[in-house]
Amino acid sequence: MHARSDLGFLYNNMRKLVIINQTKNHVEQLLKNDSSGHDWWHVYRVWKLAKHIAKQEKQADLFIIELGALLHDIADWKFNDGDDKKGIKIARDWLETLNVSEKDIQDICHIIEHISFKGAGETNRMESIEGLIIQDADRLDALGAIGIARTFAYGGYKGRPIYDPTIKPILHQSFEAYKQSNTPSLNHFYEKLFLLKDRMNTQTGKQLAEKRHIFMETYVKEFYKEWEGIL
Repeated sequence: MHARSDLGFLYNNMRKLVIINQTKNHVEQLLKNDSSGHDWWHVYRVWKLAKHIAKQEKQADLFIIELGALLHDIADWKFNDGDDKKGIKIARDWLETLNVSEKDIQDICHIIEHISFKGAGETNRMESIEGLIIQDADRLDALGAIGIARTFAYGGYKGRPIYDPTIKPILHQSFEAYKQSNTPSLNHFYEKLFLLKDRMNTQTGKQLAEKRHIFMETYVKEFYKEWEGIL
């Protein structure tokens, strides 16, 4: 009886590893040619960060963490006419083909639905610890040196100016307002990035965010000096 139980445990773990690996390969193929900063390598970093945070926090289901992180940007609303439900459908269809349990699919779809920052005035509706961890990992990748690079990559992708001192940042009070925003790239620091440090969910996320936040503040100060030609 004990041997049979051990075999079942090993089989279940092997099956989960296969599902994670298949999902990794699937997402990599779908996103490998993106040039907006929402590419496969963004997903890869979030996946790695989420696993690191989960191990520090010691209270999450790693299977949900891995699949949620890998699928969190499978169809970002920013590239699908503002449709924040498309990613949920694509993820569900994929997970069903792998025979993932309905409960796990629901947990993963909840993460995909609520992971995004949707404006300064919007309340975070993420409920699960797995979702809160992945959300921290996703937000960490929007901060620091990588976050700066992604901000200007996305701005260039959308045809936005780097900076325009006549256009002031807006703290959007609704998701609809945030979706319609088309302000210069530098404004994004005030409209989202500088807000994230105080919106981290886990202790590990908060600690990691602090250093990246300071780096961004230093960068923006230097940006303004160079903009004005200060030597």
